[in-house]
Amino acid sequence: MKQFEVPSHFRSELLSAVKNFRKQNDKMKKDWTPTLLDMGTVQFYVARHFGFCYGVENAIEIAMRTIEENPGKRIFLLSEMIHNPQVNAELSAKGVQFLQDTYGKQLISFDALHKDDIVIIPAFGTTLETENLLRSKSIAIEKYNTTCPFVEKVWNRSEQIAQKGYTIVIHGKPAHEETRATFSHAGAHAPSVIINDLEEAKILSEYITGVRPADSFETVFQNRFSEGFDPVKDLQRLGVVNQTTQLASDTQSITDFLREVVRSHFRLSEENLPLHFADTRDTLCYATNDNQTAVKSLLEQKADLALVIGGYNSSNTTHLVELCEQKLPTYFINEIDKLISPSEILHFNIHDKKEYLTRDYLPLQKPVKILITSGASCPDVLVEAVMERISLFCNADKNMQTLITQFQ
Repeated sequence: MKQFEVPSHFRSELLSAVKNFRKQNDKMKKDWTPTLLDMGTVQFYVARHFGFCYGVENAIEIAMRTIEENPGKRIFLLSEMIHNPQVNAELSAKGVQFLQDTYGKQLISFDALHKDDIVIIPAFGTTLETENLLRSKSIAIEKYNTTCPFVEKVWNRSEQIAQKGYTIVIHGKPAHEETRATFSHAGAHAPSVIINDLEEAKILSEYITGVRPADSFETVFQNRFSEGFDPVKDLQRLGVVNQTTQLASDTQSITDFLREVVRSHFRLSEENLPLHFADTRDTLCYATNDNQTAVKSLLEQKADLALVIGGYNSSNTTHLVELCEQKLPTYFINEIDKLISPSEILHFNIHDKKEYLTRDYLPLQKPVKILITSGASCPDVLVEAVMERISLFCNADKNMQTLITQFQ
């Protein structure tokens, strides 16, 4: 896989050594057990796969190179490059301006753009409408398009099944940049609708079977279906694709459920099922799959708590939190200062979207056993900094630097 030029201050010498060691000793990625970093009074179990993915590193490299090669030019990002506060803060510090926030709210009017300006499209991609608007202003976007290739793979899959007459069902968070982009690209080729979860898949199934009146569809799925969508006609043949960072198990559950609804409603044999339901296979990216698989193995370890590190608006990181909190106390943090003291931590609740202060999160008995992972847009240097601070809180017998020799 291609190696990207990512600023060295985003890297961690220790975690780079760990990752390289695991890769060399398990090139086919068959061993998903975590790596133990034993510091005496505290033991960290680090997930087999975590941190920057291909798409994120590609986006950072393009953005940094664009800044370096265009001194004096106005450089804009369509929205957040990735869902990581440290990376976006650094881009802002280098003079990059954000045109929209992560939900598509305009921060700077497109009317303020000139043809000599540079606009970087983030890793999530963007809508066809926005692409066309930028082109209408003679702004070249191809050179500065950092859309993740795994997102583009979903768009290509959507186009392929659209050409065969299937309606596109998109499993994604409706407000997420990637889902909005995928919806735009899919809707250009076929009737398309967004569903957020299995409960909404069940509602959609009631339109497939006619249990719900078709004239209520517009209200129930408001702003989440393509122009001219006809639930009577357009729910005869389906294909499911997804936002690449969703939980794999959730997408599979939705796909299996809708497949069975279609098979039963149209009284199809397995042989004839493709007449009404497309085989889209898996449209999750490799990093999402690997991070989730690694966390499932991580959770087989006996531990006191889990720390998940990443941006609070990062979809893939949120799903790692979901997995961890099913098994043990889990603390989701986005920066090192959220580790206030050995007795206090400020962490994010993914359910009500608020931060909470928890006391006595570190147990008194030693060694403290901590599971640790991070999202695909989180720099490894932040993960190392978190472990470093925890080790200080626990009066660890070793420092982080001494661990490097074990992986060389």
